[in-house]
Amino acid sequence: MLDARDRQLLEQIQTGLPVCPRPYAEIGTTLAMPEAEVLERLTQLKQQGLIKRMGVIVKHHQLGYRANAMIVWNVPDNLVKQLGRQLSQFAFVTLCYQRPRQAEWPYNLFCMIHGKDRETVLKQLEQLNANCDLVGLEHNILFSRRCFKQRGAVYQPTNTTSLTHG
Repeated sequence: MLDARDRQLLEQIQTGLPVCPRPYAEIGTTLAMPEAEVLERLTQLKQQGLIKRMGVIVKHHQLGYRANAMIVWNVPDNLVKQLGRQLSQFAFVTLCYQRPRQAEWPYNLFCMIHGKDRETVLKQLEQLNANCDLVGLEHNILFSRRCFKQRGAVYQPTNTTSLTHG
């Protein structure tokens, strides 16, 4: 169960950690909470499963990964879990999930590959097809054209977030 302090802490970390030698101390200063309490609360939230993991969001485009593709397959329903698990084992697959098919969109298995160039991504796709026995399944490759936004999810409203309407 979240208390008000946990909610404040989640609000502080949802947009990222401060880039400094002691980010948890800085968060604690903002919340009038000792660094040890920040770490203890985060540990408890993780143990409770309310925080799955803490990670870094890399701006892959700025690092030279400019050929980013969402690859979609139309996989028999009885094979989706098995193939999803197989695909997710490849280090170059950064996201893999199932979605329901739509009337004009037959694909139900999705995975994302970030590559420095199209050739690399296409070779990685060949590797997936060969190792996961996907050859012959209907698929599509959707290369990104433009990145409009990239960040983690925000679950707690902040006082600084607002929408501007024209």
